[in-house]
Amino acid sequence: MGRRAAMILGGLALLAGFPGPAPAAGEKAARPFGEAAVRFEQNATDGDVEVVFEATGGRDGLAKLRVVAPDGRTVVDFAAPDASTLGIRQFSFESPEPRDVASLKAAYPEGVYQFSGATSAGQEYRGEAKLSHELPPTASILRPGEDAGSAADLEIAWSPVAKVAAYMVEVEQDQLGFKLTARLPGSASAFRVPEGLLLPGIQYKLSVGTLTEAGNASFVETEFRTAEKD
Repeated sequence: MGRRAAMILGGLALLAGFPGPAPAAGEKAARPFGEAAVRFEQNATDGDVEVVFEATGGRDGLAKLRVVAPDGRTVVDFAAPDASTLGIRQFSFESPEPRDVASLKAAYPEGVYQFSGATSAGQEYRGEAKLSHELPPTASILRPGEDAGSAADLEIAWSPVAKVAAYMVEVEQDQLGFKLTARLPGSASAFRVPEGLLLPGIQYKLSVGTLTEAGNASFVETEFRTAEKD
């Protein structure tokens, strides 16, 4: 359930920054992360669940990143080998995807996760994000079928799900290095792929996800093939 976006028509983020303790004389005040997020995701088609952590610093790369769970355990601990690497600006960590959901919930309990980081120049970052285990109901993909028809006029449709915050639609083709991701409001039930993005006679993978306000997601997957060019 990775998120490799080649064309993004929408985004998903859960973000909350908080100030650290007052700096001592001569020290720099801690900055909030550009993004500090944690979410629960399931692929209902495959029957697996995972936890995803994301963090983004400022312009400078982070030489250190640490995430602490609500029970005090460190669940992410990164350090760049030395300043010559310039650090890392953006992080995305995914847990294993066990079918035993109870074990994943025990490993990553609900509550507030504390993010901290620092650049090689000593600038510190602080943030927090709340994890919930609540997953939204899944949608059912109505269109396209296995034979999708013309690549130039493809509409994706799904069964509406009550009380979801948004939908995430993904179309990908690994051999072509193609991925289209669109975030749509919770009132939507269809998405028309912009003309010219899909090729005729190609097999694509389609995912439709339901999203909660907290950012948790439930995805269903299928595949379709566009018609050969006339």
